[in-house]
Amino acid sequence: MSIRLHVWGEYACFTRPEMKVERVSYDVMTPSAARGILEAIHWKPQIRWYVDRIHVLRPIRFQNIRRNEVASKIPANGVRKAMRGGDPGSLRLLVDEDRQRQQRATLALRNVAYVIDAHFEMTSAGDGDSAAKHQDMFRRRAARGQCFHQPYFGVREFPAHFELVKDVPPSTLDTPDRDLGWMLYDLDYANGNTPSFFRARLTNAILDVTDARSGPLAR
Repeated sequence: MSIRLHVWGEYACFTRPEMKVERVSYDVMTPSAARGILEAIHWKPQIRWYVDRIHVLRPIRFQNIRRNEVASKIPANGVRKAMRGGDPGSLRLLVDEDRQRQQRATLALRNVAYVIDAHFEMTSAGDGDSAAKHQDMFRRRAARGQCFHQPYFGVREFPAHFELVKDVPPSTLDTPDRDLGWMLYDLDYANGNTPSFFRARLTNAILDVTDARSGPLAR
């Protein structure tokens, strides 16, 4: 069951994992980021989304911005303790203490737009469950603008707007054919969140990832 989703936004940052402190975005949206947008609209344990192609509609433009982040996070033991004791007061992080607030540079994409071609496969099915049912649910939710949480482009500060489309709008990409180098494909959650990479290439402003999914991936 295939779908075609048009997504766009003011900013995007699909962070390269080789960068440690500063965030630097890939040139285009990664397959895992595209899957995250689809799952934000409709996800059930009975299905799994697979991205087939990503159409790049606008020129690739970068912009340097600075974002406030925190140096640490609330430990999981503290969360469990608060849940047992019923006291959420300990689940706070004062960003102005102990130099928690940190300002870091981000090399983000500006004014992005893509079309995601994707399909899903059934992982299991119960009584009355079918692929057609889930496709209708996704199309209905996408047409109404419904989502479990606001889809975003790489980081939550950069929201993604979406709409169902039948045809791909014309691309204004100035260099529709280019080698993007190695790109993160996805994380293997069943094997300790092991990352997989593939050689990304744009052809006529299209990033085709079907071969990356079926062929051997670099670890």
